[in-house]
Amino acid sequence: MYIIKIKGKAKIPDYIQLRNDDMILVDYFRADRPLDKLKKYGITSNDNKIIDYVNNLEFGKLQKLVLS
Repeated sequence: MYIIKIKGKAKIPDYIQLRNDDMILVDYFRADRPLDKLKKYGITSNDNKIIDYVNNLEFGKLQKLVLS
């Protein structure tokens, strides 16, 4: 699973894209509400760790999702 953070503009918020190993879009959600969506895909980290991870992602950089 891969993750990328997309920068919003003006009133449009930042978003997160989750992509599978074939780079097919699996999910698309707001960056300020990542908990329910990431837990849906089996992420078992605590809430603070998930929020810190999402907040520290670089915009526009596709990377491997490394939360467990």
